[in-house]
Amino acid sequence: QVQLVESGGGLVQTGGSLRLSCAASGRTFSSYAMGWFRQAPGQAREIRAAINWRGDITYYADSVKRRFTISRDNAKNTVYLQMNSLTPEDTAVYYCAAKSGVSALAVPTTRGGYDYWGQGTQVTVSS
Repeated sequence: QVQLVESGGGLVQTGGSLRLSCAASGRTFSSYAMGWFRQAPGQAREIRAAINWRGDITYYADSVKRRFTISRDNAKNTVYLQMNSLTPEDTAVYYCAAKSGVSALAVPTTRGGYDYWGQGTQVTVSS
């Protein structure tokens, strides 16, 4: 069992940046693949980025490539999402997710690929 708590959301202008953090409880964080998803009102929850438990394999949705960077610090039980060049289309609630019992190469990219979820943090980008 792991608990995830996101932070770092807020209101930013177009072109601005935010850094989201997801702090995980538990002693086995380093064995979890991690992902960041977003969900806008009336829309499905969709992947933004994911990272394997070693931190050396990443995945990005096409719309965030070269703008977002996912990283993790296993010593701090924390995964980050650095978001740059934000646009109003990035406005959504952002969720952190964890997947246990996966290989070192695993980078789940679907909602169903994760076992645990945080409560979400709101990101609003004004035009």
